[in-house]
Amino acid sequence: MAEIVRVGLVGASAAGGWSSIAHIPALHAAEGIELAAVCTSRPESAVAAGEAYGVPAFHDVRDLVADKDIDVVSVVVRVPKHNELVVAALDVGKHVFSEWPLGANLAEAQVMATRARDAGVVAAVGLQGRHDPSLTYVRQLHAEGWFGEIVAVNVTMMGGGALSHTSADAWMGVKANGANFMTIVGGHTLDAISYCVSPFSELSASVATQFPEWRLSDTGEAVSVDAPDSLIVNGTLDGGAMVSLHAASVPYNAVGWRMEIYGTEGTIVATTPGLPQITPITLSGARGSDALEELALPAELVDHFPVGPAGNVGRAYQHMAEAMRTGQLFSPDFTHAERVHALLDLIEQSSAEGTSVSVS
Repeated sequence: MAEIVRVGLVGASAAGGWSSIAHIPALHAAEGIELAAVCTSRPESAVAAGEAYGVPAFHDVRDLVADKDIDVVSVVVRVPKHNELVVAALDVGKHVFSEWPLGANLAEAQVMATRARDAGVVAAVGLQGRHDPSLTYVRQLHAEGWFGEIVAVNVTMMGGGALSHTSADAWMGVKANGANFMTIVGGHTLDAISYCVSPFSELSASVATQFPEWRLSDTGEAVSVDAPDSLIVNGTLDGGAMVSLHAASVPYNAVGWRMEIYGTEGTIVATTPGLPQITPITLSGARGSDALEELALPAELVDHFPVGPAGNVGRAYQHMAEAMRTGQLFSPDFTHAERVHALLDLIEQSSAEGTSVSVS
């Protein structure tokens, strides 16, 4: 393995998007890993991306994955294309970073996870909240016994934009495409609960599409929607804590994300105006009956990464590069992503059947 890990980024448009606001600056900030090539779906957009980012450009992923100088293929495109592109990279033995959701459904995630295990490569998924310093601090405090016995976890996520859609995001209203409020916001939030406290052992859920029609602001077109935009999950975590999650896309005055963890000896409240994997988190904590006070991160968790979308993505890339060089296990990987997809399916099953389900 070369001293510097070289990344080929699929979906690196010069016109904007998640790659430009998160992945490109993340790779510039991360140590031991760099952007080495970009790939888009059309020759003209590939040329523009290559010029914008100063690296070789491809418009056919087969040429990118065949490049012997590329160590990692990073897939940052619409979810329905993930399986095809990820498998193409795995088939030639490349390490892979795929954005979350890994697949459009559990079956696709299982295929990619199996192929990654068979290939023996580092296969990272973009559940980057697991690299967030504030969430990591909460996890560390839990491991140290700071909370005592955790008895209750309450999480809410009210995200805006329920009435603000354009033709560019209309595809996300189609449930079969796999990228919607439940899979993205719900998936990231469920994973944050598991990371900070523990996984679910049992749950009951209610899932709904509160806005079955979107009026696209740029065209005026009305489109039918079947993707979930609201979910309630109540259950029990491993270890016995009771948990409640309510996440919804709302029209106005969204208050963001909030996680409350109550233990017999300590309490923490984590808040952010956006999503915890993207926007900065404020931690407040108290021991016993003391009043909540803002908590500062310990020095070892303060780093050089930028605040905002690129921060946790950059930490993920840096950890991935370390795993590639040392052979240590990387998390969250495709096997972990498979488990989160399975959890989302159980939530839908519980909602459809009106029953509690066990989480194995």
